[in-house]
Amino acid sequence: MRLRNIKGSKEMVANSEFVIQEPKQYKGKWHSLFGNQNPIHIEIGMGKGKFIMEQAIRNPNINYIGIEKYSSVLLRALQKREECELENLYFIRYDAEYINDIFDVEEIERIYLNFSDPWPKERHAKRRLTSKEFLNRYHHFLKKDGLVVFKTDNRELFDFSVEEVKEAGWKMKDITYDLHKSEYFDGNIMTEYEEKFVAEGKPIHRFTIYRN
Repeated sequence: MRLRNIKGSKEMVANSEFVIQEPKQYKGKWHSLFGNQNPIHIEIGMGKGKFIMEQAIRNPNINYIGIEKYSSVLLRALQKREECELENLYFIRYDAEYINDIFDVEEIERIYLNFSDPWPKERHAKRRLTSKEFLNRYHHFLKKDGLVVFKTDNRELFDFSVEEVKEAGWKMKDITYDLHKSEYFDGNIMTEYEEKFVAEGKPIHRFTIYRN
């Protein structure tokens, strides 16, 4: 269960130089924030930030934006971010439901979805970050040759997501039901959740998709 209530977290997030407080102002001009024309990758639901920070360290020629809804979770990432000297990583505290308000047509090259909330009740299916509703949102701002990379330990969510990909008219680039034993494992960066699930012996499911 994610932490959602740490006293003072909202204030600390609001005062951080690493958090973009008015992301709508950058719609269509995120490259100006980074001061270059490098590709922009985003992680939606970045949690405590281990994955995206490691990506930014390994790939200095790619710009990264981590999106997290809850201040208490984002605060954990900020504490780590303050220890790193990076010029290619910023955070946003934002609800992904309104993501089209902050990114413009073909502005993003890659989207990472790592261990997203499964929203297990059927009536909440539209809230899943791999639902066709969200895929339609991504279609708006993802480059035509861009990718969405999704990882989860939840087989039900993964099977649901595979069907949604088909219904939304996207194409599957690769898929595995056991990432750590597959040909796609090379270069994999584990999240905090992934480390936990792997230690428990759970297989990690992953796919990479692109727009039709």
